Amino acid sequence: MSDQLIAETVEIKGFAGDDIEAYFARPTGPEKYGSVVVIHHMPGYDEATKEITRKFAYHGYQAICPNLYSREAPGASSDDAAAAVRARGGVPDERLVGDVRGAADYLLAQSASNSKVGVIGYCSGGRQTFLSACSLDIDAAVVCYGAFIVKEPPPELPSSAKSIIHLAPNASCPILGLFGADDKYPGVDEVAQLDAELTKHSKEHEFHIYEGAGHAFFAVDRPSYRPEAAKDGWEKIWAFFGAHLAG
Repeated sequence: MSDQLIAETVEIKGFAGDDIEAYFARPTGPEKYGSVVVIHHMPGYDEATKEITRKFAYHGYQAICPNLYSREAPGASSDDAAAAVRARGGVPDERLVGDVRGAADYLLAQSASNSKVGVIGYCSGGRQTFLSACSLDIDAAVVCYGAFIVKEPPPELPSSAKSIIHLAPNASCPILGLFGADDKYPGVDEVAQLDAELTKHSKEHEFHIYEGAGHAFFAVDRPSYRPEAAKDGWEKIWAFFGAHLAG
């Protein structure tokens, strides 16, 4: 852990060469560091997600969170940007993969990079993390209550996301999944289906389901926060990334 870190807004190349905003945090020491792309949740590129990005830097990783809503609402508040993207059905999968690739390339180009990069995401970002793990060559992925990997959204939800469980054979890296037993999106039945599909294709993964926790149990600024589940989840994240990104 390091109290000395730098955090700043940068510009990276995303899908199709687009210039997009991103939040970058890193330790200031002379070591080589593993890297993490943080995929924000549906509420957007907000204060809570930037805090998570700094948390990774504090724990010895380069971390970057690309603003996936840069195109729809440049300069807008996270709430306004999220509303604009929801109205369009969410971020297109192809564009998401391109933006995450650009974020990973930015990290790997840093002189402090140890050439290993992982991805983590929450809520819609959890689904997008799984999509990234199945579309890009990365070293580790953490899916935090990723919705609509297995089943598609119900009609009342403003999302055009499609099921992507069929991509499981393409997973390029170990996957850690952290889920709440009381969550509806995804429900425990969906977690079991995803677990079975990854096992079927001999893909390295470990899933943990927390009793008494629902969706967004990591979110310290929301009523859904569950301290015990979040604490254990973070310990598992540090152990997982430590095993696959360190050195």
